[in-house]
Amino acid sequence: MESYLTVLESSTWEQVIDKSRFIGIVYPVTNLEEIEARLQEVRQTYPNARHYVYAYRLHQGKLEKSTDDGEPQGTGGRPVLDVLQYRQIWDVLIVVVRYFGGILLGTGGLTRAYGSTARNLMDMAPVGRLVPHQVYELEIGYDWYEPLKYRLKQFAWTVGEEEFLATVRLKVYIPWEEKDKFLAWLADFSEQRIIPSEVGMVLRPE
Repeated sequence: MESYLTVLESSTWEQVIDKSRFIGIVYPVTNLEEIEARLQEVRQTYPNARHYVYAYRLHQGKLEKSTDDGEPQGTGGRPVLDVLQYRQIWDVLIVVVRYFGGILLGTGGLTRAYGSTARNLMDMAPVGRLVPHQVYELEIGYDWYEPLKYRLKQFAWTVGEEEFLATVRLKVYIPWEEKDKFLAWLADFSEQRIIPSEVGMVLRPE
């Protein structure tokens, strides 16, 4: 696993150029099915638009695609994809909806319009880095619960799901680069009485 930048939530930005309305929408996505669902959502939200230009990048398989959706070749999707490539953002879909205002912008004008919509959209979109985390499950007595959580918080290590039965079971998310530090600390803190179990690896915002 490797870390990478992505958008953390969807957002929208729009502008009007020579009476044409350009609406940019960005979505976090992880697969082609999500992309198709988002495209359908955009068409329903913004019906009767002249063009639905889009570009996406998927980290899994390093997939990239752009489409001009009827605009002159290279004037719509390519400038949008360029923005994502330049900023090295993955697992993202940008759709730029255009309502035609009756004035032709020309190929240069269209390229600038789609590119600037994507750039301004990404300037205000929440972007974060996803980092590989090792997930551990800990089984502890109730007397360990509060001291352990307090110390984990001091290290900024995230506690996830918790289950309270005869003992407490909880999951902790440790950045991959800190897992040796965590294991050494836990062994020292608990005098080797808390034995962590590896659950798996996930990507989480840093």
